[in-house]
Amino acid sequence: MLIVANWKAYVEDIAKAKKLFAVSKRLANTTRSTLVIAPPAPLLGALAVNNKSKVAFSAQDISATTGGALTGEVTAQAYATVGATYAIVGHSECRAAGDTDTIIAEKLSRALAHDLTPILCVGEHERDGEGRYLSFVREEITAALSILTPKERARVIVAYEPLWAIGKTAANAIGPNDLAEMVLYIRKVLAELLPGKSSSRSLVLYGGSVEPTNIRDLAASSSIDGFLIGHASVDPVTFPLLVKNLA
Repeated sequence: MLIVANWKAYVEDIAKAKKLFAVSKRLANTTRSTLVIAPPAPLLGALAVNNKSKVAFSAQDISATTGGALTGEVTAQAYATVGATYAIVGHSECRAAGDTDTIIAEKLSRALAHDLTPILCVGEHERDGEGRYLSFVREEITAALSILTPKERARVIVAYEPLWAIGKTAANAIGPNDLAEMVLYIRKVLAELLPGKSSSRSLVLYGGSVEPTNIRDLAASSSIDGFLIGHASVDPVTFPLLVKNLA
């Protein structure tokens, strides 16, 4: 299992960041899962210096540019230089802030050019009874991978995060059966976009109201490869429970 902890902007000081990193390092020594943490950019640089633990680091987002006179932009190369090996791309919050399909495709390309493994976030706003949400997710994946070579497409991890499931309790979030169907559908879309049988090696993650009470059922029933966890990942009690309940 691949578990990605997206700290978002919940962590704003180095002391808290170090405590959470220590929690992740202890977990990484006791679980078979691969742990990746995505701190805010300045904290990532501070934590990843001389990192010898089993925990990997991810950018929460990257620039679609290659650098230059662009105040505030953080490029893929900058993240790779300080120790990131993954990059979250196309998160719903970034899409809401203006990331278009074209920008997301460029960000994937930039990440891959600097050997960052991209985690492409996709997901519908609402689940209608006619299945239009399936076409929506297909279009997000297809547009994002459009400018990549077949070999590059095979390196992209897809994280399914339906917006309607974010911020809910486990009781009101997606069920194991619905998630299983969606994972199969995403794998079908990837099979159409990737050469030969390479799509069988593509990882599919899930994010959205994942709690200690539902993570085991979601994992056992859906053939999911891991989870992208937001707010719960900065809780030093809840996050270890999530990881341990996958064991």
